[in-house]
Amino acid sequence: MPSSRPIGVGPTLLALIAVTGIAERLPAQVRTTVRDRVQQEQQPPRPAAYSVIDGVVTDTLLQPIAAADISVVGTGARVVTGENGRFRMLQVPAGQYLLVVRRIGFSPTSGIIEVPSNDTVRLAYALNRSGSLLDTVRIRERRVSIRMLEFEKRRQQAVGQFVTQEEIERRGSMQVSDFLRNMRGLEVSRVTTQQFAGTQVYSRREGGGFTEQMQQNFCAMQVILDGIILPRNFNLDLLPPPKQVAGIEVYSGAATIPPQFGGPDRRCGVVAVWTREGY
Repeated sequence: MPSSRPIGVGPTLLALIAVTGIAERLPAQVRTTVRDRVQQEQQPPRPAAYSVIDGVVTDTLLQPIAAADISVVGTGARVVTGENGRFRMLQVPAGQYLLVVRRIGFSPTSGIIEVPSNDTVRLAYALNRSGSLLDTVRIRERRVSIRMLEFEKRRQQAVGQFVTQEEIERRGSMQVSDFLRNMRGLEVSRVTTQQFAGTQVYSRREGGGFTEQMQQNFCAMQVILDGIILPRNFNLDLLPPPKQVAGIEVYSGAATIPPQFGGPDRRCGVVAVWTREGY
């Protein structure tokens, strides 16, 4: 006679029912195939957020200067001002740059700019009139040879310290500052403070290096690029790469500086960098 008792449910079946109930409440699993992964990786990157440099060049009387040359050091970027003295550079990546402004009949000037992302930087430069007519030389090859001929004359006098183009090519360094690290009487330091971040060079003869506690006593050497005086406390990282440099000369004290590099506040010496093409 069959039993009237209900059929019992074993523990294995109960566990299966419980798991099934949980699975029904969970969302369906998202599966990614190899094909989907490849397609995702092949998606074109988002366009970079470029900026714009908008500027004007005038004389000291604020009269616009046409045909002034504006160069971004270390890059091939160059523009020329229009009749109204204005210039414009498009698609500029964010970062720090060194600009050189030149015009025949005027003393060149330079400036360091910070370009934020996706913004417009507005600049204004005023050039002083100059009595020098050397810039009227039109042939670049001749102009470069004249500059380097003077470089060789000073090198033969053996007053300062020099690095020739042949030495630069032989060493193959990545930064101009690499050639200064082993020179006598110099100290090259990487500086990071709230006001400054970069590489600087100073003369040991003037005593002391750079620390946050000694900022007021810090005395950086004057850096000159193709005869253009660069801003004080200059960041060497903004100089052109060595492959663009034709020569470097260093005078670690005021007593050894040649007259053409003279000027106010040269007690800490001069670093002169000459490029192959010229700025």
